[in-house]
Amino acid sequence: MTRWITSCAVRAGALGRAACSGDNRVALTRWLFLRLLGAVYLIAFVSLWTQLDGLIGSRGILPAAQFLDAVRGSREPLEAVRLVPTLAWLSPGDLTLHLLCGAGTAMALLLLAGIAPAAMLAGLWLSYLSLTAVGQSFLSFQWDILLLEAGFLAVFAAPPAWRSRAGRDAPPAAAVVWLFRWLVFRLMFSSGAVKLLSQDPVWRDLTALTYHYQTQPLPVWVSWHAHHLPDWFQVATCALVFVIELAVPWLVFGPRRARFAAGAVFAGFQALIAATGNYTFFNLLTAILCLWLLDDAAWPAALRRRLGPIEEARPRGRWPSWLLGPVAASLALLSWAPVSHLIPPLAGRPAWLSGIHRTLGPLRLANSYGLFAVMTTTRPEIIVEGSSDGEVWLPYEFAYKPGELTERPRFVAPHQPRLDWQMWFAALGSYRNHPWFLRFAQRLLQGSPDVLALLELNPFPEAPPRYIRGVLYEYRFSDPDTKRATGAWWERRRLGLYCPILTLPDTSSP
Repeated sequence: MTRWITSCAVRAGALGRAACSGDNRVALTRWLFLRLLGAVYLIAFVSLWTQLDGLIGSRGILPAAQFLDAVRGSREPLEAVRLVPTLAWLSPGDLTLHLLCGAGTAMALLLLAGIAPAAMLAGLWLSYLSLTAVGQSFLSFQWDILLLEAGFLAVFAAPPAWRSRAGRDAPPAAAVVWLFRWLVFRLMFSSGAVKLLSQDPVWRDLTALTYHYQTQPLPVWVSWHAHHLPDWFQVATCALVFVIELAVPWLVFGPRRARFAAGAVFAGFQALIAATGNYTFFNLLTAILCLWLLDDAAWPAALRRRLGPIEEARPRGRWPSWLLGPVAASLALLSWAPVSHLIPPLAGRPAWLSGIHRTLGPLRLANSYGLFAVMTTTRPEIIVEGSSDGEVWLPYEFAYKPGELTERPRFVAPHQPRLDWQMWFAALGSYRNHPWFLRFAQRLLQGSPDVLALLELNPFPEAPPRYIRGVLYEYRFSDPDTKRATGAWWERRRLGLYCPILTLPDTSSP
C-alpha cells in the first residue's frame, strides 16, 4: 500500500511539474482540435434538441421533472444533487431543458469562432452534463460520457483568453497533452480488452464480424454488402480489430513516428466503422481525439503559414500552474481506476481510489469504455402495432430502425435517433427490464404529439388506437438472390409477442 501511494505521488508530482510547461509543437494541433470539438458539441446539442420533448419533456416518454421529483423524494438534498448533477434542479421544466440545448448550441458556435474558448468549453460541459444527468436511458451512451470527459479536459487545454488565435495562443501544458493521449489509449485498449475478458466465444474464434454487420443497432446499406463478404475475410478483419485495439494503442506512448502511425490507424478504423454503421458522433469524436497524437509539423506548410507563426505566449494566455498542476494530477489518478483492472501490471487499485471514483462518477470525469464486449448473434426486432378494435393491427413506422423489409438501411450519423437506438436494446431483453417501453406505449395510446414526432409514420392520424402491442421478429439480411428478385433488404420470422396487449385504464365507469 505504501509503495503504491509513493508511486502515485511520484507520478502526480511529475504531472504537476509538467503542467507548468508548454509544448509549442502542438499549438496548431490544439487550435484545430478545439474547433472540431466545437463541431461535435454542436452536433450533439442540435441532434438532442430535435428530440428533446418526445424523450424527456413533460409529455415525453421519461419526463425529466418526474425523474427529479423521484430522486428528491428518495434522497437527502446534497446526495440527490451529487447523484444527478444538473442545472435542471433550479427549475425542472421543459423551458430549462430547451434553454440548456439552446445555450449549448450557441456556445458551440462561439467555440467554433474562437470566442472565449475556455469559458465556452466550461459552459458546454456543464450544459451537456445537466442534460445527460436527467436524460436517463436516452443519454446513457458511451459517446455521451466520452464527450463529457474529453470536454472537461479540453477546458484546461484551451487558452483562458477572450479570443483564440493559433499563432498567438499560449501552447497547451504538456500534462494536458499527455492526459489526452492517455484518454485515447484507454478508449481504444479498453474496447479490445473487454472483448477478451468477456470470454465471448465468437470473439475468441474470430467469427464475430460474420454477425456484427447484420446485428448492430442501426445498419446502413453498406452493412448488407459487408455481411456478404467471404468468411475468411470476416475472420481476418476480426483478427485485425484485436491488433488495432490491443497492440496499436501502446504506440501512443512511443516516439513521434509511432504516435503518428497509431493516429492514422485509429482514424482509418473509425472511418471504416462509420462507413458500415450509424454510430452518431462517436467516430468523429474519437478521430479528433487522435489529433493529440500529432504535432504541428505534421500539418501542411501552407496551413501553418496561413495561421501564422507561433509567437511567444503572454502570461495571461496560460492557466496558472497552481490550478493546472493539481487538476492534471487528480485527473490522472482518477482515470487510473476504470482501466487498471484491464492491464495486469496496473491491477490491484486500492479500495479508497475505487471509492473516490464512485463518488465522482456522476460528473463523468473518468469513465470505463468498451463496445460490443459480447457480440449479438441474432437480431430480434420489435414491431410496435396499434389497433382500434383488437382485430386489425397497423404498424408504427420508425425512421431508421429496420421495419419494412424493402426499406433500404439509411445513413443517419452523426445525428442519433435515440428512440430507435433504445428499441434495439429493448429487443435484446424483456420489457420488464426496460420500463421506458411501457411509458412509450402509454404515450402512443394517449396520442402524444411530442412522442409521435419521433416516428416516421403514425398509422392513426385521426385518433390514437385503443390497443398497443409489440411483436417480436427475428430479422436477418436477405441473400443476394432474394434481393435481386424482390428488392427486400431483410427477411424475418415472427417469434411472438414482446409484451402483453396494452390499453389505457377505463375511466368511463363511476
